[in-house]
Order: sequence, then structure tokens, then C-alpha cells
Amino acid sequence: MKIPAMRMREKLVVRVVSRFFIPFILLFGLYVQFHGDYGPGGGFQAGVIFAAAFFLYGLVYGLDDLQRVVPWRFVEVSLALGVLIYAGVGVASLLLGGNYLDYKVLDPHDAKHGLHLGILLVELGVGVTVSASMLAIFYAFAGRRAA
Repeated sequence: MKIPAMRMREKLVVRVVSRFFIPFILLFGLYVQFHGDYGPGGGFQAGVIFAAAFFLYGLVYGLDDLQRVVPWRFVEVSLALGVLIYAGVGVASLLLGGNYLDYKVLDPHDAKHGLHLGILLVELGVGVTVSASMLAIFYAFAGRRAA
């Protein structure tokens, strides 16, 4: 059941608290994204955290407002871009003489730096894809009318 925007406008505390927390949720998503190669976390977890921040925004302010912030076209492009980043790292390592997703060849002078760069880029591609996928699913279900 779709909640009318008027009802949620009456919930001042929910709106204020969510407006306060959404930037921190996004910041935590960035931390998980870029800390994932050193510890727990990474692209999948960060993508879900990013999407959760947008879910909260959509639930509090309504689907129409969320679609103004993150248009459907941006979600489509992000889906393709994330997969292209992931696959592009693999193709780049093939073109540089290694195996698919063999990160060591990404930096011919320092294999350790190449490993770090490859993991960072692949996790970024996964994060973008997961976040866009979750938003696409949210848009599909949130836009449905109750029977």
C-alpha cells in the first residue's frame, strides 16, 4: 500500500531524524566500500548500505521525491556502468598479458600496488551494481498499486 505524501509530512520527527541520518548512512557506505580490501566489507555490503539510505529517503519523503533525487535513467546507467567497471578490470588484465582479473599485471612496476588497484576497482564495480540493482527492485515494488 502506497503511503500518501500528506501523511508522511505530518511525521516531523521521522523526517528530521531521517534527514540527519541519511548522510551518515552514505558516509558509512563509503567507509565500507573503501575499507573492504583491508577488512570486512566491500562492494556488496557497501552497495546495500547505499541503497538502504535511499530506501529510507523514499519511505519518508515518497517515491516521487526519491525518483527526482535518483532518476530511473541514472539507475539504468549505474547498472551497466558497474558491470563495465568489473569486466573492464578483467579485460585490462588480459590486454596487459595476464589472466582475466589477474590484478598483478595492472601495475608492471609493483605487483602489490596492482593487486590493491584491481581489488579496489572490482569492489567499486560490485558496489555500483548492487546499489543500482537494489534501487531498481525498490522502484519496481514501491511503484506497484495494492490490488
